[in-house]
Amino acid sequence: MKRPFFALLAAWVFLTRIPLPTAKLDERDFEAAPGFYPLVGLAIGAIGAAGFALGWTIGGAFVAAIFGTAATLLATGAFHEDGLADLFDGLGAPTAERMMEIMRDSRLGTFGAAALFLILLLKIAALSQLPFMLALAALPVAHGASRLSAVIVIATSRYARADGIAKPVAKGIGAAPLVLATLTGIAAVAIGATVLGPSAVLCGLVSLCVGHGLTRLVFEGKLGGYTGDCLGAVQQISEVGFYLGLIAWL
Repeated sequence: MKRPFFALLAAWVFLTRIPLPTAKLDERDFEAAPGFYPLVGLAIGAIGAAGFALGWTIGGAFVAAIFGTAATLLATGAFHEDGLADLFDGLGAPTAERMMEIMRDSRLGTFGAAALFLILLLKIAALSQLPFMLALAALPVAHGASRLSAVIVIATSRYARADGIAKPVAKGIGAAPLVLATLTGIAAVAIGATVLGPSAVLCGLVSLCVGHGLTRLVFEGKLGGYTGDCLGAVQQISEVGFYLGLIAWL
């Protein structure tokens, strides 16, 4: 990773819709960017936590959960949610080629709409069940760890398209970005454990891993690899899995 600052900037530009200067970024920066995905995820989760705190002062837990979810949607432009919806729209296709055609279609189908509705409903329901301080800590940890979940797919699977939005990581991920992403994810979990408690974090991580594995079974069984939409789906289901693990612990 020869240009870490620019790789961080590339990760920010790729994962969020909060504008920053991008004139000096090139393909190398986007190839190294996954090393910073968990760090950017922590920042997105912190934005969600701020929205949650604002909602709590206005109307309690349920309003807080809506505000926290809305804040992350605004920060990312619903980037990952769009990937989830596209993946589920494509699942009914008879072939991998047809599935990828459907996933590229900008129109939202019934399966995608249902998946999007359910994932947002689960987020709001789960966050509204968490005590205030646990929710504030859970949002950054879940967003950071779920971005690491997506990075693990990049590191251990293959890119299924000839081109596409995830093309810069089609060759996988280098050792330095992978180590950086892993260490950042571990640090996020360790810091979160000081607030959430080790047992709670362990339950959240186990549930996150279940979500990661089940999502991969779905798309790798159909595509033999991943696309950018698949990475978004992994992030979303991993994130919700973490919240559900916390609820189970409570």
